[in-house]
Parts: sequence; structure tokens; C-alpha cells
Amino acid sequence: MYQSGLFAPTMREVPSDAEAASHRLMLRAGFIRQLASGVYTFLPLGWRVLRKISSIVREELDHAGAQEMLMSALQPAELWRTSGRYGAYGPELIRFKDRGDRDFVLGPTHEEVVTALVASEVNSYRQLPMTLYQIQTKFRDERRPRFGLLRGREFLMMDAYSFGADQEGLDHAYRVIYETYERIFARCGLEVRGVEADSGTIGGEGGSHEFMALADVGEDTIAFCAHCGYSANLEKAEAGRREGVQRTFPANDEETSPELVHTPGARTIDQLTAALGVTAAETIKTMLFVADGQVAAVAIRGDHGVNEIKLKRLLGTDTLEMADAETIAALAVAPAGFLGPVGLDLPLWVDFAVADMATGITGANKGEFHLRGVVPGRDFSLTRVGDLRDAEEGDPCPRCTEGSLGLRKGIEIGHVFKLGTKYSLPFHAEFADAKGAAAPVVMGCYGIGISRMMSAAAEQHHDEWGFRWPAAIAPFQAHIVPVSWKDAAQRALAEEIRRMLQDNGVETLLDDRDERLGVKLKDADLFGIPLRIVVGKRAGEGIVEYSERALPEAEAVSAADAVERCKQRAAMTYR
Repeated sequence: MYQSGLFAPTMREVPSDAEAASHRLMLRAGFIRQLASGVYTFLPLGWRVLRKISSIVREELDHAGAQEMLMSALQPAELWRTSGRYGAYGPELIRFKDRGDRDFVLGPTHEEVVTALVASEVNSYRQLPMTLYQIQTKFRDERRPRFGLLRGREFLMMDAYSFGADQEGLDHAYRVIYETYERIFARCGLEVRGVEADSGTIGGEGGSHEFMALADVGEDTIAFCAHCGYSANLEKAEAGRREGVQRTFPANDEETSPELVHTPGARTIDQLTAALGVTAAETIKTMLFVADGQVAAVAIRGDHGVNEIKLKRLLGTDTLEMADAETIAALAVAPAGFLGPVGLDLPLWVDFAVADMATGITGANKGEFHLRGVVPGRDFSLTRVGDLRDAEEGDPCPRCTEGSLGLRKGIEIGHVFKLGTKYSLPFHAEFADAKGAAAPVVMGCYGIGISRMMSAAAEQHHDEWGFRWPAAIAPFQAHIVPVSWKDAAQRALAEEIRRMLQDNGVETLLDDRDERLGVKLKDADLFGIPLRIVVGKRAGEGIVEYSERALPEAEAVSAADAVERCKQRAAMTYR
């Protein structure tokens, strides 16, 4: 393609709200343009990258035996009511009525639609197993769209669904797709880690894994053990307990009691530690939550944070939120900041780290007062104890005795779930087994964020001048840059190189613009096309400069040699 005809409007200045490098560069390089908050138009260069990623996804899924289809983004709300997710999904679900006053949603995912389809078409074990997938635009009304394509309200996604006769079949399908994902991300040049994860609103009791592209801009945190390979999203990561913790009660334990300490104005842990000259690890904070309309208390060490996903899972509730000031006041227990577990007449959940403490400082359930010398298990009950906090850097590994946890930021670009019968039961997706008995279909579901992959690749592959796209997903494979398009020798050699490359299947962009070389090279760096051939003053000798975007040096070679190198490098991008 000739660059003079390429619609790639570059920008010198990008909007101030473009925080992520991938967002800034895609705007600057003319890959995307914003239509509304969280909604983007993909211009030709951006669309070429998305097509490359989609092609790799299709090739690998087809190779794994999955079948592509396409479902409607417009979904009757009744399907979501059947699954129970119409209310549970929350405000991210875009709801509306048609002219007949019927309720519809714009699909953020398609479990309901595909299960209803299978329920109506599959009736025998002979039709199983099978895996169906699609690549389609999805919609979620994100409260705070940010980071460009990383958190948008409209995005391109692959979603796949496996259907089998039993748990063994689900485990096999899950393994196949997991390994397929690993090949997809490797071919796209992404550094990705598969981690244990929470199933969220998708649901299912069989477990799930997320695939995280490692990047500092990531909104997710990964906890991992370098020793044994354990890794999990922070929402799911277990906080290992230190071996050999011995809780030593004070001398004359039966005769001692907590000391009431006046702590005016010490409503926060920082204020409390400053007032008493102690560390946050010596304190116990008590937090109230409303779970399915019922108030429960959580006791956690002052230097730790409550993991609400873990708490919600432990309580087995559909909804969970922190109690507001009005709720706390209505309970008439104590002002916020002075709550404590001693004598608290509410269901109390205690984190493992608190249960392991010998003594601690807690709120006294009395305004402006705390209790010093509180003994867990003596002064408040330890009947409800669990892992309720976020794992932290340096925590013991929960899987091995030698390792400790490290933390990395990541971008979620894929998720796999073992759904079991969560959707097949309410939709009566059943089949007759070999003996004629009816049984529910056993399901898995699997998603890849195609547009998020594009941003993740941009985050991992860029420098201060622009993109450095992995060859398999770059918009073009080779970029020919004549120093002067008006020079007949340069123009003729550039055209000859373009013809040879295209005849050999190398996607090529030729910069035929009448611009200064500095402008052309700056745009070439910005676009990030992997292979570059600069045609200059030695064109008459058949000599050009060959370079690769990811490498610092250019080399003077013959035009034939440059073409051969491009052919070889391009051939390496195919499976």
C-alpha cells in the first residue's frame, strides 16, 4: 500500500485524560479515535491489528476443534431473568425497551443465548461434546471508562462455550482451551501468566483462570510464588499463614482484662498508631458490611485490607457492600472508628492474621475510646475464622513451605470458567444418555478480549518514539521509506522492492509522500512496523539500509538481501 493514500491522521498533542501509553500512542499514530467515553472507532491501521489478532484466535480455536458462529448482540431480557443474572449483573448491563415495551439488553456476554440455543437443538449424547465460539462486539456500561481500549463500554471479544456429558468432558475441554490460549498469546508476542481467579458474575463452582498480560498499567494485581509457580489474581490469592505461629496469652490470663484507653479523635488507624505509639500490625480494625441486607462484622489487622471478593464468597451472598454511616448509626453500637469486636452483638468474621495475634488494640464500642490488651479467642469469639484479607508482598506461599509471594500488575485479556450446570439447569439444556436417561449438559465458557489484547501488546511493546509491534500482529510487516520520492532512482528501487515483497506475501507499506526524511522516520517509528528499508542516495548501486524496529542499528545491504531478510522474518510469523 502507498502511504499517501493511507488514512492515518497522526496527532501531535493527545487529550490529557489519555493516561496509558497504549492509549496515547494509538491516538497519536491514528489507530483509533474516540466517539464517546469508552467508545472508539478503529481506523485502518488499528483495524488491521485487530484483524491479525482475530485471525490467530480463529486459527488456533479451529485447530482445537471449536466451531465459529455468530449470535445476536441484542438479547431478550427474559433470558437473563431465567438465569437469574438480570438483577445480579448490576448497572453495567445495558437495558432498554423496544417499541413493543419488551425488555432487552445489549450483550456483555452470551451464556444465556447459547444455552437456550443448545437446549432447543441438542437432545442426545451423540451430539456431544462440542465447542462453539464467536468474535463479536460486546457492551458494558462501565462506570469509569479509562485507559482507552483497556476499559471501554464497547469492545471486541471472542467468547466460546463447551458442552459435554460429564465433568470429565468439561475438564478435557477446559484443558484444551487453556493450552490453546497459551499458543494464541505466544503467537501474538505477549508475556502472559495464567492465574487462579474468582468466577464473578459469570458464576459456576468448577473454578476459573484468568490470563494476565504483565504490564505496570494493569488494573489487576497478580500474586505469585517463584518457587512453586503458584499464581492467582489478588481477588483470589490466598494469604499464606506463617508456619509455627504460637499464640502466647498474657500471664494470669484469667485475671487480666483489656485496658480502656482514652483516644480522642483517633478514628483512623494512622491516628490511633500516632496517639498510642504502636504499629498498625498491633491493632485490630472492625468493619461492618451489609450482605444480602444483613449486617456482619469483620475483624482484620490494622495494616491489612479486607478482600471483599473473599468475604462475599465465604458468606455465600449475592450482594455485599460496606455499611454506610447511616447504617452504623442505626445499629447504635459505636461511632465509626471506635467499633470493636469485644461484646459486639453482630455476626463476627475474623481474619486468620487476627486469630494468630497474642493481643491487639481494638475499638471499645464507645466514642473516643479503645481497648488495649484484647486477646482473640478470650475477649471475642473465633468461631468464624477465614482468609479475609488481600495477600501482600512477602507473604508465605499458600502452596509450598519454601516460597513467598511476589506481586505484579497485569491486564486481564482472557478468562476460562468451568460452569458445570449453572446455566443448563435453569434453561433445561438436557440430553438423553446412552441408557435413555435425561441429564443436564455440563458447560464451560471461555473469553478473550481481542481489543484488550491490542492494548496489552502496545503496553508491552513500545518505546518513547512509538510502537514496536510483534511481527504477527503488526499492521504491516515491512515499511519502505525512500529519502526522496522525487528522486527517480530511489523511486524506481523502492517500487521494485515493494513489488518483490508483495509477490512473496510480505505486507508492505511504501512511504511515497513528498516529506522530509525526518518526518517520514518519525512516523515510521510511531507506526512501529517491524521491518524497515530506507532507500537513499545509494539507490543507483542497489544499496539500501535495512533495520528492525526492535533493534537499535541499521545495516547497509543490497536490495536483494533486504528483500530476502524481510521474507524470512515474515515467514517466521506464521504457525
